[in-house]
Amino acid sequence: MKSLVALAIVAFATRAFALVPTPVVKARCEETTTTSSAPTPTAATCENATKFKFFGVNQAGAEFGNNVIPGSLGTHYIWPAPSSVDFFVEEGFNTFRVPFQLERLSPPETGLTGPFDQPYLDGLKQTVDYVTNTKDSYIVIEPHNFMIYNGTFITDKDAFAKWWFNLATEFKDNDKVIFDIMNEPHTQEAKFVFELNQAALNAIRETGATQLILVEGTAWTGAWTWTGYSGNGLVFGDISDPLNNTAIEMHQYLDTDGSGTSPVCVSSTIGAERIADATEWLKEHNLKGFLGEMGAGSNPDCIEAVRGALCHLQQSGVWIGFSWWSAGPWWGNYFQSIEPPNGPALAEMYPQAIKPFI
Repeated sequence: MKSLVALAIVAFATRAFALVPTPVVKARCEETTTTSSAPTPTAATCENATKFKFFGVNQAGAEFGNNVIPGSLGTHYIWPAPSSVDFFVEEGFNTFRVPFQLERLSPPETGLTGPFDQPYLDGLKQTVDYVTNTKDSYIVIEPHNFMIYNGTFITDKDAFAKWWFNLATEFKDNDKVIFDIMNEPHTQEAKFVFELNQAALNAIRETGATQLILVEGTAWTGAWTWTGYSGNGLVFGDISDPLNNTAIEMHQYLDTDGSGTSPVCVSSTIGAERIADATEWLKEHNLKGFLGEMGAGSNPDCIEAVRGALCHLQQSGVWIGFSWWSAGPWWGNYFQSIEPPNGPALAEMYPQAIKPFI
């Protein structure tokens, strides 16, 4: 069991996935290291900041072991620990982003439009119930599949929309459930990813669901490439929601290639720098943003960079939420983990850069 768990953790921490076609390495953009004599803002010095409506953490585990489908609960994958949720709620968090594996919920034998696997759905529902009813918090549910299903990129808009219609139907009456349409699409063109998102959004609204919906772009939905090569900035401004309750979810890591696999940050100011253009884009398009993933190493440069990023987000007026990557019961010594009681990032990164902005 330990060896399987270790493999799952290593695979996830390096963001490499067995069911995914040979991954395209996240594009590396030229970065200019900048320095500043001004102090990096903390919550106390971050003037004109507005607290996030949604302050959260990712609770990874149910998407682990995706090289074994369906896999066994407790051996290949695991749901968040209630004690972890308790800890963060007591700290002031009110949002939990919970990844799950699409092939476990919708077995390949019956496809995207077939019935859900009941035991796996029950596990998701139990987590939703604990977060939303027992702890009175929000939960973001998201298929952690990169717009890939059973080893192939999703291209059937009708099937994808039907899948979301079916899932939203299960949770439409719980106003604390947030629908995150797909984690980190990549390789596919921005326009097509936009169309898949719009089809899913339409299907969710057809169920009568009124909750917040999060849409993600291609190129791993990176904030730093949103207005650049990804093409997301050219198309996602047209997202249409009859209830006007949709936000653009972006992710941002602070190492050289933006993958989140290195604890070394480009500079102490790279956090705010990588998000700045996306912030202006949101303002120009009168849209709201949700930073669904951010992570970095626990060292002085990274701590300052995260503080600067969170201050920028809270000063912007357009970012409504944030969730750190990551927590979850199987991370072990993963450098970005803030899983209690002894996740490596709990000692320095959390109290110095994250907690002040709750």
